[in-house]
Amino acid sequence: MASRLLRRILKFINMFFMVPLFRPGLGFFVGNPITGYIMVIKTIGRKTGKKRYVPVNYAILDGKIYCMAGFGNATHWYRNLQSQPNIEIILPSGPLAGVAEDATNSEEAIHILRQLLKNSGFAGFFAGFNPYSISDTELREKTKQFPLVRIRPTGVGSGAGDAGGWLWVLSLVVSVVILWLVLR
Repeated sequence: MASRLLRRILKFINMFFMVPLFRPGLGFFVGNPITGYIMVIKTIGRKTGKKRYVPVNYAILDGKIYCMAGFGNATHWYRNLQSQPNIEIILPSGPLAGVAEDATNSEEAIHILRQLLKNSGFAGFFAGFNPYSISDTELREKTKQFPLVRIRPTGVGSGAGDAGGWLWVLSLVVSVVILWLVLR
């Protein structure tokens, strides 16, 4: 029950706050050490074929971007990645195209998970542990149900000014306001 309520709250925040900030290129306002470093993953729905956007915490290590599916294997965006691994991500610094793959059982998974949880701000503490002081064994045990995703960048993604973006709305509003001020 609590998990369902949390999902609904996060869906609301993501739909009306996080994604609308990232799509026009304003994601740098959101990420900080308290709320965590956030990116938006743009996937293709496995059933509908529609574009789906989901904000997640991330860590960059050795030129690869890592994130974790916080609701386990049932997470919709994770299942979309499994059916279509070619994705785009919107980092606060700009969009990238990449290929997603599971890194849960990789050799460096514990090191990556620890860094990812440190980058998640207060989320790690809400999960019930301190990512700075937890032992590797305990960290592995507490995160075993959460898939770790590695994204290998393949190029530059379509930015905020793409046909599906919202930058044109900002340009239109600014133009109308300037025109109104000049003609006034």
